[in-house]
Amino acid sequence: MAKINPFIMNGYRSEEYFCDRIEETAFLTRQITNGNNVALISPRRLGKTGLIEHCFHQKKIKNDYYTFLIDIYATKNLQEFVFEFGKSILNGLKSQGKRIWEIFLNTLSSLRTGITFDEMGHPSWNLEMGDIKNPSVTLDEIFKYLEKANKPCLVAIDEFQVIAKYPEKNIEATLRTYIQHSTNAYFIYAGSQRHMMGEIFTSPSRPFYQSTTILDLQPIKLEEYTAFIKRHFHENNKDISEDTISQAYRLFEGTTWYIQFLMNFLYADTSEQETCTADKISISLNAILSQMSFTYSSLLFQLPPKQKEVLIAICKEGKIKEITSSKFLHTYKLTASSVQGALKGLLEKDFVTVELGTYRLYDRFFELWLKQNF
Repeated sequence: MAKINPFIMNGYRSEEYFCDRIEETAFLTRQITNGNNVALISPRRLGKTGLIEHCFHQKKIKNDYYTFLIDIYATKNLQEFVFEFGKSILNGLKSQGKRIWEIFLNTLSSLRTGITFDEMGHPSWNLEMGDIKNPSVTLDEIFKYLEKANKPCLVAIDEFQVIAKYPEKNIEATLRTYIQHSTNAYFIYAGSQRHMMGEIFTSPSRPFYQSTTILDLQPIKLEEYTAFIKRHFHENNKDISEDTISQAYRLFEGTTWYIQFLMNFLYADTSEQETCTADKISISLNAILSQMSFTYSSLLFQLPPKQKEVLIAICKEGKIKEITSSKFLHTYKLTASSVQGALKGLLEKDFVTVELGTYRLYDRFFELWLKQNF
């Protein structure tokens, strides 16, 4: 049987391929199984979704709860939110048997005629966005289902801060009211934009104020990652030096997805009985950046000139706090007004992220590609 690469880059496979997070898993599991909603906050690609899925696969949860993970990153309004919410619940219930998912479909009367069935009689969410004529009614039906489900429900909403950008008024208040009155459903609100999540959950003027426990996710410790990586190399008759691991860890400041991506390439490039050494990092990085070059070139081409200038300037700085300082403006021949205007667009498009007042490129591979080419 073919061996799989143990450094998974997408999705959740099993506990065997999940690194550490023992304390966080125990904390999150304890909170949601004791009726407490949790706001899970960290930069993107640090492993929030993986942690949620790992918790959902814990025996205590897997056997006694229905679990739903809803990604609303691409949603732009209540209609799209409700669409993803309903779709995720139906997909989550499919494996539970006809009696279980029929209860949900019967509750979802506003969309019942839009659900189709495959040749095996299983329901398919083949609705178009326009089929949701009245999102508020459908949202009400979804919460009614959660309330009467025959098991308690755990609902994780990924990129929760997006709701603050919806054009409809009082979305936060509406959701807070539904969730406050839920006695059979508990929620994890996962978000990657710390300042927006902070405003939602810690501002006294916002509906979700003091309604959750907050878990601020930090990078996995180097020693834990080292043990995890070496174990998987050893189990497959390979080895890797600790210096290689520490260099990779420092390069991406412990950000899980990038380390996994690089280790996936390093593992593939290491033969059995061979030791992977630090000189292979640049080889693997070049291979990664080469395969992404077309995408990055296209992204850069689509940017307005001023946004491109500011993006490259931030890239060259690595991290920048005083983004309108005279030193920064003089070095890159920019003006304060052009920087502020360009920055707004770069933040909205997720080219740039801001963490505690410090700006940097969001995509670390894109950052490395730009440094190679500019």
